[in-house]
Amino acid sequence: MSMFRSKKFDLGCFANIKVIRDHSKRKAFEAAEPERQALRYIIRNTTLPQRTRAVAQLQLTQMHCYTRPTQIRNRCIMGGKGRGVLRDFKMTRFNFRMQAVLGNIPGVKKASW
Repeated sequence: MSMFRSKKFDLGCFANIKVIRDHSKRKAFEAAEPERQALRYIIRNTTLPQRTRAVAQLQLTQMHCYTRPTQIRNRCIMGGKGRGVLRDFKMTRFNFRMQAVLGNIPGVKKASW
C-alpha cells in the first residue's frame, strides 16, 4: 500500500488522513485507468477465446482496490468532509453557505423573499 502514497502532496485544501488517502486513490485510479479499460474490453469481447477472457478477468480482479472508480469519494475542498458535498462547488453545504453569505462565490448570493 505504500506504493500508492505520494510523497509530495499537491493538495489545495485541509489535509487529514482521509483527504490524503482519497488523493492517493485518485492518483492510482488515474494511472491504472487505461489498463482497466483494456481488460474490460477483452472480457466483454465474445469473439475472443474463453481462456483469454478468463485470464483478463483474473488480472482485473487482482488489481489493487485503489484503482477502482468506486473507491473515489467527493470531498470538500475546504474541510475534507465526505458528506453533504455539492458537486458543482466541491464544498459541503455549510461551507458553501458561509462562503455565499460572505460573497466569496461569484454569481451566488443568499436568497430572501
